[in-house]
Amino acid sequence: MTKKTLFTLMIAGLMTAAQAGWASGRDEVVSTASDQSGVAVTIYNDNLALVKDTRRVRLERDFNQLAWREVSAQMRPETAQLRNLSNPAGFRLQEQNFDFDLLTPQKLLEKYVGREVSVIRMHAGTDVETRETATVLSTNNGVVLKFADGRIETGVPGRLAFPGVPDTLRDTPTLVISLLNPVAGGQNLELSYLTGGLSWRADYVAELNADDNRLDLNGWVTLTNQSGAVYRNARLQLVAGDLNRVREAQPVPRATMAMAKAADAADMQQESLFEYHLYTLQRPTTLAENQTKQVALMAASRVPVRKEFLLEGANYYYSGQVGEIGQKIKVGVFVEFDNKGEGLGVPLPKGVIRVYKQDGQGNAQFVGEDRIDHTPKNETVRLKLGEAFDVTADRKQTVFQKLAGSGRFNYVFESAYEIALKNAKPEAVTVTVREPMPGDWTMVNESQPHTKAASGTAEWKVKVPAEGATTLTYRVRVKY
Repeated sequence: MTKKTLFTLMIAGLMTAAQAGWASGRDEVVSTASDQSGVAVTIYNDNLALVKDTRRVRLERDFNQLAWREVSAQMRPETAQLRNLSNPAGFRLQEQNFDFDLLTPQKLLEKYVGREVSVIRMHAGTDVETRETATVLSTNNGVVLKFADGRIETGVPGRLAFPGVPDTLRDTPTLVISLLNPVAGGQNLELSYLTGGLSWRADYVAELNADDNRLDLNGWVTLTNQSGAVYRNARLQLVAGDLNRVREAQPVPRATMAMAKAADAADMQQESLFEYHLYTLQRPTTLAENQTKQVALMAASRVPVRKEFLLEGANYYYSGQVGEIGQKIKVGVFVEFDNKGEGLGVPLPKGVIRVYKQDGQGNAQFVGEDRIDHTPKNETVRLKLGEAFDVTADRKQTVFQKLAGSGRFNYVFESAYEIALKNAKPEAVTVTVREPMPGDWTMVNESQPHTKAASGTAEWKVKVPAEGATTLTYRVRVKY
């Protein structure tokens, strides 16, 4: 039996069960999203959110069985907390159960394994229906039924009717709470809980000018809701920072999300929160299920930019004879800017910056991207955009000598190197050559002065003329 056939077969059964009423709902106070007076959602970087759902619910005095429907399907029930904002004194919780086994034709059938259902058949050419009672034996790869006369059937020519819906089977995720309430009547209740399935990230779009010395930067918050619930007109807050969490198994991904149209630009108010930063959207927004939404975060124009060509070495060739190290070595291209000035000077959440530049016809072309970590104000943002096409290097070792040492330590090596930098561009460039120097090192001689960027790093700024080349040579003594 196909899933489509099984679904058709169950529809009548579901209608019959619905007409009979929920077995679990007869003695329950049911609250739905229509009771909602407000909802606040705080989303963290790591697939975690705090939901505060406020509803106006009419409760009886003393014992109540409250079914709080339309909560997140990925709720962490151990974090759920229900408060009575109207009459907190004497309001006590006794028990809570999270019912996330949702009502479907297949689930309903599975719950009736070993139980009786009615098989309804329509006779061909007539409007006469017959009804038989059968026991569900199995639902694996189809339905297996046993009838009163002992026969077993798998291909059921008809539909099934069920006497009711089991207590734990719900049509929407529901938190069922047993509680004691001091006063009968309408109560303002707030349910707060942590949930997975809600996440956010920062995405940035930058456009370089023609001279690569300034850029325009726009930041977006990208929100994704795969929690299985809708948050209508929510007060939205985002926390940027790395929270310590007890790690649990990752939830199974839900259905493919739909891409929503980018939201209208709106300012995000920023403030410090403990050792993190909190961003608050200044208007309510709706987070639909299986939706990605973008909200404007920041914008800055004509931000000063520094461009760098960087050639980095390795420390392995300072302790052995290697000869040719590499030819036509690609030189990395980096841009960096300071997080300060108009439009900047605010904490930038971690995310990806995608960089564009206009071509000769004025069309913006993608030129690279890089990921940044959380960046405080006044710090430097540094992006690697790729490898230069027209700037290359040839590196070789010209001398290697062992001057002293035996055993595992007290070695002294002296080696010389030649780096030929080539530039095919129509304008001159400056290449930063950065060499990691192992051990205790001393520069013996060099074709141009170096700077000591760190205790184990020598650095040169080498100017290479347009459509020309420059050769850097140096000799270094290393002690281990």
